[in-house]
Amino acid sequence: MKITFPELSLVVLIGASGSGKSTFARQHFLPTEIISSDYCRGLVSDDENNQAATADAFEVLHLIAAKRLAAGKLTVIDATNVQPESRKSLVELARKYHCFLVAIVLDLPEKLCADRNQQRANRNFGNHVIRRHVQNLKRSLKSLDREGFRYVYVLRSPEEIDAVEVERQPLWNNRKHDCGPFDIIGDVHGCCDELEQLLQQLGYQIIEKSSESDLGNFPAYAHPEGRKAVFLGDLVDRGPRILDTLKLVRNMVLAETALCVPGNHDIKLLRKLNGKNVKINHGLEQTLAEIAALPDELRESAVREISQFLDSLIGHYVLDGGKLVVAHAGMKAEFQGRASGRIRDFALYGETTGEIDEFGLPVRYNWAAEYRGQAAVVYHW
Repeated sequence: MKITFPELSLVVLIGASGSGKSTFARQHFLPTEIISSDYCRGLVSDDENNQAATADAFEVLHLIAAKRLAAGKLTVIDATNVQPESRKSLVELARKYHCFLVAIVLDLPEKLCADRNQQRANRNFGNHVIRRHVQNLKRSLKSLDREGFRYVYVLRSPEEIDAVEVERQPLWNNRKHDCGPFDIIGDVHGCCDELEQLLQQLGYQIIEKSSESDLGNFPAYAHPEGRKAVFLGDLVDRGPRILDTLKLVRNMVLAETALCVPGNHDIKLLRKLNGKNVKINHGLEQTLAEIAALPDELRESAVREISQFLDSLIGHYVLDGGKLVVAHAGMKAEFQGRASGRIRDFALYGETTGEIDEFGLPVRYNWAAEYRGQAAVVYHW
């Protein structure tokens, strides 16, 4: 079995005593990535089996885990974790630091776990403890996804455990390998004439695209020297050629000659196309009018392709070895390279005060005034 999860995750090992969690952890993770409850007991009491030190040990475990996650380091929790109460604080940690939560469950037979413990001189507790662990684990299997675990892997035999291959995947916003050069373009808002003129002035050239789809059958642009355009969202609303703008940017993204993050106008259009109740203002009426003017035989497929494109956009990107971050409304240092609903909202809207200005727009905090991150953040709000 291949176990795959994002590079920035909190990995929680779940299993009865004797299921082989520590051995599994040592085989697949760096020693510095593993935080063992037994080791923490030893830190606070000089005895890894001192159950009286459990509360203090887990206080240390949670502190170390928090520091690692804050630093963007993958962290593995080696403890039984068979009860919801013991996992709750770990779920909260993952949410606080916007990390993916991964459960790797070693669901081995009770007798096997008991036999293994009998062979360990320092495990002198009775088999009833193993039985309770196994029972709690069985009950937990039904609730892990509801608790917030994004990835759940269950291993039910020593053979399955031995055959595991662990693979870490970069987060979708991790484009550190992409070092440009970049041409960063702010809100286009349907002004496709000006966009085409700008691209040509920057040296981009038309590459013909041929497709059976309405959106695909439109030119894209590429730079002969390999430069890449980066669009900061708000492609739609207000301008005279909104759908053409969507076509051009979409085709450049597909041709890998551009990157694009979404803006709040783009997401509002997506919500409308998905049947949500949104206010038709601030230029959305012009976008909807262009869509309504499409021939009947093209409108349904065009709406589907527009929705798919907008839904595929990543909230922010980390580029050029981590030295550059791009987003529509900006990105705090502690959010960069992470993924959650709150971070995506920040990328779209910034941080609001809850107040409305005289133009009916939300008042936003000036997050950039307090920014001290190492990466340059380019945004257009």
